[in-house]
Amino acid sequence: MTEPSPATLDPIALRELLDSGKNTRVVDVRTPGEFESLHIPGAYNVPLDLLREHRDEFLAHLDENIVLVCRSGQRATQAEETLRTAGLFNVHILDGGMMSWEAQGLAVNRGAERWDLERQVRLVAGSLVLSSVLGSIAAPKLKWLAAGIGGGLSFAALSNTCAMGMVLSKLPYNRGASCDPQTIVARLVDSKTASAGRS
Repeated sequence: MTEPSPATLDPIALRELLDSGKNTRVVDVRTPGEFESLHIPGAYNVPLDLLREHRDEFLAHLDENIVLVCRSGQRATQAEETLRTAGLFNVHILDGGMMSWEAQGLAVNRGAERWDLERQVRLVAGSLVLSSVLGSIAAPKLKWLAAGIGGGLSFAALSNTCAMGMVLSKLPYNRGASCDPQTIVARLVDSKTASAGRS
């Protein structure tokens, strides 16, 4: 038996699915900081690192059709692989992520503006490379820091992972007050109970 391939939904198809009233859950796998800045109304924030670490706890509460969302689709694809490996096949990915959703002019909830994780990675990586190259004038061995960052970025592209992004996602700036597995699972359970009560 072959596993079904991951399905992508364009923003208009997702909007129609949500408007249809079918049992669909939008799970946003960005950091809480990114989620608080901008998200699809009704979406649940389950950061990618927490989803990986507490996959089994979340699986028990993700039996609807799931649509995974991130900024551009990369983290949603990683989340989809995590859930599919665990045996959950009713998973879709929002094609183009929040960038595509917003470009279509669809409704969003906005909060305090924060930099998305990819932008933070570019800032930190660029700053480290620039400062190590400039610093290598006085301390030549600093050029190896720039080489290490370049190698890390190349590895990140080849492996479709980002160690720097994972570290930055754990900073207080990117964490919300309620970014723990128990709180997130409680929200999933409460929403399931509320939708069962309406049917």
